[in-house]
Amino acid sequence: MTCRCRSMHNGRVDVLGGGPRLIALDVDGTLLETGAPASARVVAAVSAAVSAGAHVVVTTGRTLLTTRPVLAELGLVEGHALCSNGAVHIDVARGEPVAVQAFDPAPAVAALRTLFPEMIFAVEKVGVGTWATGISPGEFSIGEYLLVDDAELSSEPTPRLNGWWPDGDFAEMVRLLHTLEVPDASWVHGEFGPWLTVSRRGVSKGWALERLRTALCVPPEATLAIGDGYNDREMLRWAGHSVAMPHAPAEIRDLADEVADDLDADGVAKILERWFPT
Repeated sequence: MTCRCRSMHNGRVDVLGGGPRLIALDVDGTLLETGAPASARVVAAVSAAVSAGAHVVVTTGRTLLTTRPVLAELGLVEGHALCSNGAVHIDVARGEPVAVQAFDPAPAVAALRTLFPEMIFAVEKVGVGTWATGISPGEFSIGEYLLVDDAELSSEPTPRLNGWWPDGDFAEMVRLLHTLEVPDASWVHGEFGPWLTVSRRGVSKGWALERLRTALCVPPEATLAIGDGYNDREMLRWAGHSVAMPHAPAEIRDLADEVADDLDADGVAKILERWFPT
């Protein structure tokens, strides 16, 4: 089947034209507070959007393993999800990856080790778990967690390399990262604390969503994205209508067309209910 879609632009969703047909939703800090369930109102709003025929795409920095419970909680049983900041594309019905954008982590590990000698690294083993050089705070409660050295960690391609600088200063980490040069990799730092994530160069939530939008033949102006972090930057730029959460960093809020109410006030649900009443 041939799809003819209009060219990409940054226009707003035409609310009177039926609303968004492709909805990208970040998870932590957007759909839910990390470690807590999504509210009943958010779940109902997502269900209403799906029932109306919209493609609701969970788009997260989480791994495949830690995304699956969110999909189940939201009642999403088919369609698409994007994990690892767009590097892993899941077929929701099967719960399995259909595309993985992997890269060689060795050059990034070597360069980061020079900048941050104490940094703890972790790589995703898709559908299996995590290999790491130490114990760090995070989301690794599902699947295998194997402690390895830098050489073993770097021995296989991965869609996601995480780094955590214990006792490091966030501002100093960001300053040093501006000197980081790894030709085949891109990085993004977190909002709170000395964390970063490295992916294949050019891979991002926005990049993956544009590939999906084209495949689904959704017009650019019929896209909606809601997020709260630096890893949502490209996604918000991509969307026909973009929404930031109120706790997002100022530069992320400035990218968005509007700012939602906070999590406690069911901000995501209120946005979706404009077009998809429950």
